[in-house]
Amino acid sequence: MEFKDRYEAGRMLASALEAYRGQSDVVVLALPRGGVPVAWEVARALQASLDVLVVRKLGFPGQEELAMGAIGPGGVRVMSDVPPMWPVSEAEVQQVIEREQAELARRERLYRGERPPLALTGRVVLLVDDGLATGATMHAAVLAVRAMQAQRIVVAVPVGSREAVQLLNTVADEVVCAHVPEPFRAVGIWYEDFGQTSDEEVRRLLQGDGA
Repeated sequence: MEFKDRYEAGRMLASALEAYRGQSDVVVLALPRGGVPVAWEVARALQASLDVLVVRKLGFPGQEELAMGAIGPGGVRVMSDVPPMWPVSEAEVQQVIEREQAELARRERLYRGERPPLALTGRVVLLVDDGLATGATMHAAVLAVRAMQAQRIVVAVPVGSREAVQLLNTVADEVVCAHVPEPFRAVGIWYEDFGQTSDEEVRRLLQGDGA
């Protein structure tokens, strides 16, 4: 299964989440930036409110695409097992964390401005991204939302690795993944268009201006 782009992936994912359509307690939270177009289609189809949850991957120095963990709002931090071939010092880890915390704060101001985040207490939260590789970033997102006292947390993605889906099934109440390919390799290869989502596109979608 290959998706044309993130919007098509969102429409296909929404069909797998039909049971949540029209329920007043459902909130769709996107992981920016790539998860926002997917989540926009999901929220539109399900008639649900849309917001962002800014979570930042902690990449290895010099190999930023390889996650050693992730951070989320409220001081949430998830660390992965460090492979022996990628030794990293505590000082290097702290440097990465400080840099990503600054970027997390910047993006929250950029995307939301003065608008407060949606209240999640007692709500059903659908956490949406464009795919799962290691699952570290989504793991941090689940922990952050759990701390905000959500009633039920559903991880929803168009594509993901079997290992990430298994990991998230241990922390979320439900995982909906439309496609779990073997071998997985990378999220981007399952999209015809996997160009970077811009900050402007994120702001536009959150303001309800459409694709």
